[in-house]
Amino acid sequence: MVDTDIQKINTLLGRGTEDVFVKDDLLKKLSSGKQLRIKFGIDPTGPKIHIGRAAVLRKLKAFQDLGHQIVLIIGDFTAQIGDASDKSEKRPMLSKEQVNENFKAYKEQIGKILDISKVEFRYNSDWLATLSFAQICELAEVFTVQQMISRRNFKERIENGNEISLREFMYPLMQGYDSVMVEADVEIGGFDQLFNLKAGRIMQKHFGKEEQNVLTVQMLEGTDGRKMSTSWGNVITITDEPNDMFGHIMSVKDELIPKYFLLATDVVTSEIEIITKAITDGANPMIYKKQLAKEIVALYHGADAAQNAYEHFENTFSKGEIPELADMEVAGETQLVEICLHHGLVSSKGEFARLIESKSIEHMDSEKIVDDKNAIAQSGTYRIGKKRFIKIKVI
Repeated sequence: MVDTDIQKINTLLGRGTEDVFVKDDLLKKLSSGKQLRIKFGIDPTGPKIHIGRAAVLRKLKAFQDLGHQIVLIIGDFTAQIGDASDKSEKRPMLSKEQVNENFKAYKEQIGKILDISKVEFRYNSDWLATLSFAQICELAEVFTVQQMISRRNFKERIENGNEISLREFMYPLMQGYDSVMVEADVEIGGFDQLFNLKAGRIMQKHFGKEEQNVLTVQMLEGTDGRKMSTSWGNVITITDEPNDMFGHIMSVKDELIPKYFLLATDVVTSEIEIITKAITDGANPMIYKKQLAKEIVALYHGADAAQNAYEHFENTFSKGEIPELADMEVAGETQLVEICLHHGLVSSKGEFARLIESKSIEHMDSEKIVDDKNAIAQSGTYRIGKKRFIKIKVI
C-alpha cells in the first residue's frame, strides 16, 4: 500500500535535497498511489559505508516508508571500472577480488537503515559483463565527446593537463544502462552524480522506455571540511564503534553542525532551525555538537550506547582525564598517528601533521615534544593538542 500523504511527500522531496528532475512529474507520480521503482547504485570501492553515503540510503528509507520498491544495484562490475565523478585524477581500476572483499559487509550495513527484506538487490555484472563489443558501441553512440569533456571535473583535468582515460568516459554509459535493465522510475544519488543520473534518462529514451526522474541529495563534508570520501579517509563510518563515532563527530567543523543534523539525523527541521539560529547568535557550538553526536550514535548503536559514548567523551576529553590503560594497549612498531585516528583524538592525518608542526604533541613522561609525523608510539602518556590525552602501553 502506497502512502500519498502530501506532507510526507513534500518532506521527502525537500529535506536535504539538492535538486529534483523533473519535480512536477515526480510529485504527480508520488501522489498517484502507484508503487514506483526507486533505483540506487553502490560501487563497493571500500569495505565500509560512511554517513555521507548513508544520507542517500536514508532518503531511500523515506521512499521505502511510503511503500515504494527500492532497487539497490550493487556495482560489482562498475566498481572495477571506477566512477570519475568529482575526481581530479584518473581513478585506478579495482580487481574483482577487491570488489568482492569490499562487498562482504555491505548488506549488513545497509540493513542498519533499510528493511532489506523488502529491497530488490541486483548486480550489474549480470548484464554489463555480457555485453558484446557491438552493443557497447551502440551505448557509446548515445553520447558525444563534447558532452563528456563539458563535465566540470573533466574540464578541470584537461585544463590542468591531467589524464582522462576512455574507460572513464564509459562509466555514465554503464550506469545509464543499469536504469534500462531494472526499469527505474526514479534514481537517486549524491549531487556529484547528476551527470550519471541524467545518463539514465538518455539511455531509457534511446531504448524506448519512460524516462526516470532524478533526485540528488546534498553532499556531506567529512571531518576535514572536504566532501566525505573513502578515497580521502575523512569519513565517519556507520560501523565505527560508539566511542570512536562520537569522537569523530566531535571533530567536525562547527559550521557543519546544522548540515549534519539535516542529513545524518532524524531531528525535525524546525528544531534544526532553532539550533542554527542559536549558534549564529553566539551559543557555544559544543553543546549542539554533543547532541549531534548522541543522535547519530543512537541511530546505529542505540540510545544506551549513545549515552555511554557521551559519558566516555566527557570523562576522557572534556574533563581531561586519561583513558584507562586497558583500552590503550598496542603492539610494538605502531605509529602514534594510527592510534590517535583509531581513538578519535584527531580527525585525519592532516590534523595530526598540523599538530606536529605546531609542536602540540608531547610525550609527558619524558617531556619530549613529538616532531615526527611518522613517530612510533612509546609507552607512557601523550598530550595531543591542549586538552586531549592518551595513555599507551606497548606490548
